[in-house]
Amino acid sequence: MTDSEAPDAPVPAKPAAAKPRAAKPAAPKPVAPKPAAAKPAALKPAAAKPRAAKPASAKPASAKPARVKSRAVKRAPQLRVFVTGASGFLGRAVAAELVAAGHDVTCFQRRASGVTGATDALGSITDAARVAAAIAGHDAVVHLAAKVSLAGDPADFEAVNVGGTRILLAAATDAGASRFVYVSSPSVAHAGASLVGLDALPADPEHARGDYARTKARAELLALAADSEALRVVAVRPHLVWGPGDTQLVARIVERARAGRLPLLGHGAALIDTTYVDNAASAIRAALDRVDADGAHGVHGRAYVITNGEPRPVAELLAGMCRAAGVRPPAWRVPASVARGAGSLIEAGWRLRPGVDEPPMTRFLAEQLSTAHWFDQRRTRADLRWMPAVSLDEGFARLERSYRGA
Repeated sequence: MTDSEAPDAPVPAKPAAAKPRAAKPAAPKPVAPKPAAAKPAALKPAAAKPRAAKPASAKPASAKPARVKSRAVKRAPQLRVFVTGASGFLGRAVAAELVAAGHDVTCFQRRASGVTGATDALGSITDAARVAAAIAGHDAVVHLAAKVSLAGDPADFEAVNVGGTRILLAAATDAGASRFVYVSSPSVAHAGASLVGLDALPADPEHARGDYARTKARAELLALAADSEALRVVAVRPHLVWGPGDTQLVARIVERARAGRLPLLGHGAALIDTTYVDNAASAIRAALDRVDADGAHGVHGRAYVITNGEPRPVAELLAGMCRAAGVRPPAWRVPASVARGAGSLIEAGWRLRPGVDEPPMTRFLAEQLSTAHWFDQRRTRADLRWMPAVSLDEGFARLERSYRGA
């Protein structure tokens, strides 16, 4: 960005080049009656100024190499950042964002991340020895790895989401890291009722819905409790992240709509906030930048919800994703109360005989699709000094181009 200032570098040479014109009126002054002024010896230095100006007129040429040189100098990485879960949709975007910002990034997960410019270290966050070995020498941690599912063994959620976070906090402390960004979820404070224009409420593991939300709530409380002067911790809660390449939210909505198995719950009018993936990644980078700040807008020890700040009716959101993929939006409706009851029954049956994929409906999913949940973003934007760069409409356009292969 300093290149925008480079064209101003030659400007100081112009007044120097103009000095010969100013010297010419001085040269006729010997005609005046003052013979002393006409002494050639006294005038020669003045007459020599044009010669001195010639090197000055060449300054732009000498300035150009300086500009080229400054561009060629490679800026040293700002931080060595340890990113968990970078093989996932959001994790990969966050790691790429941090690499682009000049950080030295290590991606830690069970399979290669594929992030250009980052180094992969393979392992599980439940393996304390492997985590400790991989995190050594890092300045900061961005923790995204989690078990994300609508169903599954509660012990698995506990081991990965809570146990893995505990292991990572201990390893970060031992490694001397000073910054820790815990990537959470707004579901940690959602007890089933509508969330209308609220800020980040405290994580509530007792009332959060489902094993994922409950364990993420406990892990967030664990992370924020570890905040200290030595290790600054902030929790961020990106809400319903989507975009091109999303194999979870978007792909499942499209697949079910194509098969005619995607209903609208109730009237589809519940207002819901979502987050385009690039915006979520840039907000997490901003949290990493700001976690070390103090004062009125210091962020460490706090939780922030991240969204596009553009709540839309759920029917409109589903239709936008479906149209981008070239499939018909959902048109048939199911009463929300019926969907919640059915979701509870399906969850119970799934625990007894798990299917090969996610259950078609759960109580948590029914509540998410039938209740309003949108958030006040003023504190998030002020404290993180961040604004979303991609609007929802632009996001839908990008999603459509990705499906068309453009």
